[in-house]
Amino acid sequence: MVVELISVGTELLLGNIVNTNAAFLAEKCAGLGLSCYYQTVVGDNRERLAGVMRTALERSDILILTGGLGPTQDDLTKETVAEVWNRELKMDGHSLERIESFFKERGLEMTENNKKQALVPEGAIVVDNDNGTAPGIILTEGEKRIILLPGPPNELKPMFENSIVPYLNGLENPEEPGIIYSKTVKICGMGESKVESEITDLESMENPTVAPYAKTGEVHLRVTARAADEKEARKKVKPVVKELKSRFGSAVYTTEEDVTLEGAVVDLLLANELTVSTIESCTGGMLAARLINIPGVSEVFKSGYITYSNKAKRKIAGVKKGTLDKYGAVSPQTAKEMARGTALLTKADVTFSITGIAGPDGGSQEKPVGLVYMGCYVCGTTQVKEFHFNGNRAKIRETAVSAALTMMRQCILEYYSQKTFGKKV
Repeated sequence: MVVELISVGTELLLGNIVNTNAAFLAEKCAGLGLSCYYQTVVGDNRERLAGVMRTALERSDILILTGGLGPTQDDLTKETVAEVWNRELKMDGHSLERIESFFKERGLEMTENNKKQALVPEGAIVVDNDNGTAPGIILTEGEKRIILLPGPPNELKPMFENSIVPYLNGLENPEEPGIIYSKTVKICGMGESKVESEITDLESMENPTVAPYAKTGEVHLRVTARAADEKEARKKVKPVVKELKSRFGSAVYTTEEDVTLEGAVVDLLLANELTVSTIESCTGGMLAARLINIPGVSEVFKSGYITYSNKAKRKIAGVKKGTLDKYGAVSPQTAKEMARGTALLTKADVTFSITGIAGPDGGSQEKPVGLVYMGCYVCGTTQVKEFHFNGNRAKIRETAVSAALTMMRQCILEYYSQKTFGKKV
């Protein structure tokens, strides 16, 4: 069966909010064995939404619409669906009672326009919303189905998991039986072109498939298989993931969907009982912020410093005046002294320094915009690397932080690989 996703809301078109619902639903539908060929975002306009729906119904078996079920005049999804399928909107007493209870239990006044949310197209299956007021709706006409879900993710996700998944699982899918299972191999420190050149033979496979996705400072390889059940799909995926790990070695930092690069670094620090401190110039605390995003980091993170001026570099990290005068703030010598000075100051096992030119001004022929030096101190050993990043100021800083996480991870791995005693890597 083919499913099509339609996200309703002018705020999505304007970029006021990120459309996380579509990503969530696409992944879940793939896991159910449904094929998704089209995703559409349409504003709060009845005529345009009706046109999108009519087109979608010609090519897809199931439409899932998100958003536009609220109490305001620009919430038009139900009304448009009723128009397209010539259904009358009727008040659903059960839904109205639940909406009234929602407001009463919270001591809130229920305005008259909230009753609009209890209107449902004739012949609809109503899906209770346990986290909000707008119910979900399932409509059927012949072999076509339309599913309406509320827009807020904290309402949509539990409704889909608890009510819509069981409904979809009950539908027959004779043409494409089974489920789709995916595993992601996450690689850091390698560019997309380099990674792809190593997997050209694997990209020609049909089941499972291997597809690269580039992110800032990372490449993700998604291995996807279709089979009669999840167990069989996992068996198809497993040897390919094993082969990718063999090819890319330590550059693979995880195969878990919810593990980020910073999460992998924190896990490495925790596994080896290492503490860490950071000292940053051009990135302005972004490296520390990425690490602090991870729950449990308090066990390893000691401190983070932003030493933007030369005076701060001298006062906090102990960078020598002679080093700054001779080599400048953006130099391998300064990066090294920043890292070592922070280790001396904080007694952390691992310290990391970043100093560079993020632009748009401040560059020269000798030291262009995008030049960044990073220093990593691990238990008495210090490495310094030179980087050249492209893009605007924001892009350079973002890329620098991703490179810093990759370098920190690699330095820790290299340090312990040289030791005769066993540490967890």
